[in-house]
Amino acid sequence: MATLLRKIGLIRLHDRDTEDPKHHQGSLKGTKGLQKNSAKQHCQTANETNILSTPEIKAKKLDQHSKDHKDRPGSKEKQQQQTAGGGGLPSGASIPPHRPHCTQVRTRRLMKELQEIRRLGDHFITVELVEDNLFDWNVKLHQVDKDSALWQDMKETNTEFILLNVTFPDNFPFSPPFMRVLTPRLENGYVLDGGAICMELLTPRGWSSAYTVEAVMRQFAASLVKGQGRICRKVGKSKKAFSRKEAEATFKSLVKTHEKYGWVSPPVSDG
Repeated sequence: MATLLRKIGLIRLHDRDTEDPKHHQGSLKGTKGLQKNSAKQHCQTANETNILSTPEIKAKKLDQHSKDHKDRPGSKEKQQQQTAGGGGLPSGASIPPHRPHCTQVRTRRLMKELQEIRRLGDHFITVELVEDNLFDWNVKLHQVDKDSALWQDMKETNTEFILLNVTFPDNFPFSPPFMRVLTPRLENGYVLDGGAICMELLTPRGWSSAYTVEAVMRQFAASLVKGQGRICRKVGKSKKAFSRKEAEATFKSLVKTHEKYGWVSPPVSDG
């Protein structure tokens, strides 16, 4: 009879293990098993559900179930330790996986923008990935206002495009990209030391996630003309390459300056 009862008990325990997870959690309230199942439900995916249905995992859960009933917490200190992650939860289990989500958002957005730019019929800009890195672009600006001095400079110097580097942070499009001029060496036009660009929309304060790379480049082309940008032709200085390190330092400094004194908005009549 004892043997029969033990068999019935094991069968019931096995049935409970395959029942609705909510019912199973209710029987383990206040134990390590509850914390483990809760964390698992919070981050569970379809693939994980399939993995958890294998016989090996069920056997482990059955052993853990028996162990948890023997190991009930006996003090408030132990309960607090379990809540803080010391009761068998994986490290960081209570922290939502924000970083992978941001990477997916950034990837989808940039893939979409690449496709849109390649569909442009006016060849305003073209894009090349730096070492096939989706988050690091070299952008060629082929056109500026054809009535501007800068356009005349480009014709006279046989400059086919203005080359810029655009890098996208982890939380793009919710934070702005870092953009700088590579070649040719420009003067004025809101292009500063190292090729840094003085534009409010490239700062956290002026940025909007609705801005596309194409829109930013059009704004940059307009600001070059508005600021009377020219190609540097001074002997020696014209051949000195822009530096990323210098550009980053310059941009950081100009952001601090504008945060202190504000940004100058052009008159409405200027567009």
